[in-house]
Amino acid sequence: MTEPLTQNQTGPLTHGAHHVGLAVPDIEVARSFFCEALGYKTIGGVPDYPAHFVSDGTTLITLWQVSEPASARAFDRKRNIGLHHLALTVADDDAIEVVYDRVRAWPGTSIEFAPVALSEGSSVRHFICAIPGGVRIEFATPFG
Repeated sequence: MTEPLTQNQTGPLTHGAHHVGLAVPDIEVARSFFCEALGYKTIGGVPDYPAHFVSDGTTLITLWQVSEPASARAFDRKRNIGLHHLALTVADDDAIEVVYDRVRAWPGTSIEFAPVALSEGSSVRHFICAIPGGVRIEFATPFG
């Protein structure tokens, strides 16, 4: 149980991410990627928006359909302010290889680089891809 907040609160005022919202050009393709390639479950949605809510049991992702996909501009990580990428944790080195194989075989994905160490001497391994529609996602093993 958490303590109630006070005016003199010290330390973090938040407790992790509640959810991440991603604007995508094709909501059904994005939902399929998360649910079929990564094993997420659809746990809700707003048909009129439209939106799908998907989760792996830990992370909730809201997928929002952009209103005019043909005229939407792709995110440029070096020029735009906003979400640079979403990083998702995988269990271990074996899991990152399974995810990598599934993601690179999934139609419409683009791999930036295969699993490598996060930095010299790091035990964390990661890779980055663009899912169908262009959103960048990083998959990483836990910090040791």
